[in-house]
Amino acid sequence: MSGYVGELRRGGGPSVAFWGMAMLVASEATLFGTFIGSYYYLRFGTPHWPPTGTPEPRVVVPLILAGVLATTSLPMWLAARAVRRGGLWAARFLLVWALVVQVGYLVYEVHDYAHQLHRSVPQDNAYSSIYYTLLGADHVHVAVGIVLVVWLLWKLLGGLTTYRRRAVQVVAFYWHAVNVLTLIVIGVLLSATL
Repeated sequence: MSGYVGELRRGGGPSVAFWGMAMLVASEATLFGTFIGSYYYLRFGTPHWPPTGTPEPRVVVPLILAGVLATTSLPMWLAARAVRRGGLWAARFLLVWALVVQVGYLVYEVHDYAHQLHRSVPQDNAYSSIYYTLLGADHVHVAVGIVLVVWLLWKLLGGLTTYRRRAVQVVAFYWHAVNVLTLIVIGVLLSATL
């Protein structure tokens, strides 16, 4: 773990950057755990899920898109490895590769989210409320990850420093967490079709 997420300090423990990001990821996992618990509490307390008249979630497109987004963990992981070895240009290339896919995913998802709001709104029923909350919160986390990657690319214009190496590694760690959360959210939302 130390070679991936954050370089070891001289004392032998993970860096402060690692612990800061680990705490952020833990708090985000708690937030999503609460949302998911609410989803299932509402689901098992309702005879028809989704309620009659509410459009069921689509299955194929969200699964494909979540799979495509999950592939961005590879260039992020490789970028974190590249900066450890001093590979500035490789890290930049890999971050741009991830960024292009991430932005494409988010643009499509935001468009689709707005389109779905024309068919139903969060105020319609408990299902719609928790559906849009879960999906919207996930989209916000993807957007934050994109902003962090853009910030990294901007910082890397000044070359590699210990600070920037750690930043790439911790942002990659955050991005992996976002991908895991996205897969979980999609799985929860698609469970309504079972």
